[in-house]
Amino acid sequence: MPEERPDRWHGRRWGPPDGRRPRWWPENEPWPPTDGAPWRRMRSRFMWRFGCAFLLFVLLVGSLVALVAWLVGGLLQTGALQLVLSAVLPFVAFMLFLIIVIRLVRGAGTPVADLIEGAGRIEAGEIGTRVPERGPSEVRSLARAFNAMSARLAANEEARRTLLADVSHELRTPLTVMQGTLEGVLDGVYPADEAHLRPVLDETRVLSRLIDDLRTLSLSESGALRLHREPTDLPALLAEVVASHRAVADDAGVRLDLEVGEVAPISVDPSRIRQVMANLVANALRFTPPSGRVVVVASAAADEVTIRVSDTGSGMEPDEVEHAFDRFYRSQGSTGSGLGLSIARNLVEAHGGRIGLTSEAGTGTTVVVALPR
Repeated sequence: MPEERPDRWHGRRWGPPDGRRPRWWPENEPWPPTDGAPWRRMRSRFMWRFGCAFLLFVLLVGSLVALVAWLVGGLLQTGALQLVLSAVLPFVAFMLFLIIVIRLVRGAGTPVADLIEGAGRIEAGEIGTRVPERGPSEVRSLARAFNAMSARLAANEEARRTLLADVSHELRTPLTVMQGTLEGVLDGVYPADEAHLRPVLDETRVLSRLIDDLRTLSLSESGALRLHREPTDLPALLAEVVASHRAVADDAGVRLDLEVGEVAPISVDPSRIRQVMANLVANALRFTPPSGRVVVVASAAADEVTIRVSDTGSGMEPDEVEHAFDRFYRSQGSTGSGLGLSIARNLVEAHGGRIGLTSEAGTGTTVVVALPR
């Protein structure tokens, strides 16, 4: 069954499922309401008060116009002119004033009421609510800002739900393997030997790596990731990354090369850049068949250092390239968690750099990282 949202219409009442008064509901109003959705009452109350204030203002201005006309007519002491000034002129002025004020009220009052209704809907859980963009230019700008805010709220909510679903899926597989193996050992189905306990240890490492990746991703996306910058010998760092993956490349029959020109030390967080390059090299090796090649190339320009990781693997389709840096996105045949490229992008951008990817199916993939000097 779909989950019940916190503030929605439940038959004859509106608000949280447990009957509590919503935070936005006026304290002097009874709860639950008996005459429809709360934002409609709030909108009607606003329009009624606005109308009473408008009527009072009209009466005040009309009385002032009549008094001025009467005084002017009395001073002139001419019968016909006094009649015109004291009767016809106030009426004409009052009607013109009334028309102008009505247009102003319709132009400003109704859009403000729309915003009140929209804010009530969002507070009640209707995330993504939009309001008409009408009225004076200032009110239209406010409505556009409101709609943009509502759209971002809806996008964030969708991303949150997707992230929870993806994390649950990623955690379920290793936990299932661990639970099944341990239950078999405890029930005597499997012996407690290395052959059956080794997979459990491997799955704990998968979980640990996934949790570390999620933490890094969360910190980088929230802007709370602390970088420990220091002058770093980039060629030496790349050589260490390539050396650490040499055994994997040899076992897979893939040629792994490093080509580095003259690159002066740059100010980066070496552990984070090492993590980026390790992700990129590991991805390249994973999708490169035997007899293929992965090459890491670094070059320096006047204001930045460029690192390219190219492979001769299976490549990616255009729609896969479009989503390559999305969280938990995995192309066909991928066995990773789908976080490597997303983390790499966030870490590079945290350094003020940029990262991009080009690929064609059957010809390989190239990832380009540019870091400021």
